[in-house]
Amino acid sequence: MTEVVAVASGVPPYVLVSGPEGVLAERALAATLDDLRVAHPDLEVITLHAGAYEAGQLGLHASPSLFGGAKCIVVHDLDEAPDDLQTDLLNLLAGGPEPDLTLVVLHKSGQRGKKVLDGLRGARARVLDAPAIKTDRDKTEFATAEFRRARRKATGEAVHALVEAVGKDVRELAAACRQLVEDTTGVIDEKVVLTYHGGKVEATGFRVADAAMAGDAAEALRLLRHAIGVGVDPVPIVAVLAQQVRQLVKVGSAGRGRSADVARDVGMAPWQVDKARRTLSGWSADGLATSLQAIAAADAEVKGGGRDPVYAVEHVLLVITGQHERGRDA
Repeated sequence: MTEVVAVASGVPPYVLVSGPEGVLAERALAATLDDLRVAHPDLEVITLHAGAYEAGQLGLHASPSLFGGAKCIVVHDLDEAPDDLQTDLLNLLAGGPEPDLTLVVLHKSGQRGKKVLDGLRGARARVLDAPAIKTDRDKTEFATAEFRRARRKATGEAVHALVEAVGKDVRELAAACRQLVEDTTGVIDEKVVLTYHGGKVEATGFRVADAAMAGDAAEALRLLRHAIGVGVDPVPIVAVLAQQVRQLVKVGSAGRGRSADVARDVGMAPWQVDKARRTLSGWSADGLATSLQAIAAADAEVKGGGRDPVYAVEHVLLVITGQHERGRDA
């Protein structure tokens, strides 16, 4: 097999960006292009998209330029590639690396383009991962890493509040981290996050659920009405309530042990385990079971089974806070 040698920039001729998370994929691509431009300031970048590809384009762009110079061909969405693009990529790989040519291929997920993926890996392509960021734990780890990259310290509570406020979209979460880094100094704590995102935090289902799980009926209802008033749908609020009760059940069943160990076993972040342990002191097993049943009924009502979704959430909040009172008095 032809030896694959990295160009002067340190980037090998073939690079594969693998994974569905757009923010991470874009960063991997940008970093690769920056590295190439260190050695080739006049780098020519050619971008091809699978959905608009025409047979032969790749070979045409890969041909040596009349005036020479380094090129980078970026192929987006291999996972959506038509047969013509896959064939042209395989032919390019079969010919071995060309001088001053770098091929970067982005593939989100799935089996489409598997032969090309195998060909890239067989040619010792550099693989840059862009894994999905979906769960609260994923988002917490992402935000923590963002602050670490910026060499800023952020408390666990601050990261938690930020994920609650803007965690629906990873791109928005990354922008929020960048804003806090650029606009503040010192340790980023929960107070700093609330200063910038307090309205969003207060309006989320997480704040409603926190108050309910703490047994504070008045605060839970106040936060619910505020959330509904700013457009939060009842469905995700009930989903968060269910998530928090299930977390209490998981942590309560896990027994003693280091937070990190329990977190790994139950699929949660360590701060979530610590938070659940603090909350559990006011709960009994029967109270959690009753709450889960009430949440299941509320879930059916807010998804179309009842006439008044807001009333359904109010009712389940009163059930939950009432069970907390019984657990505390037991």
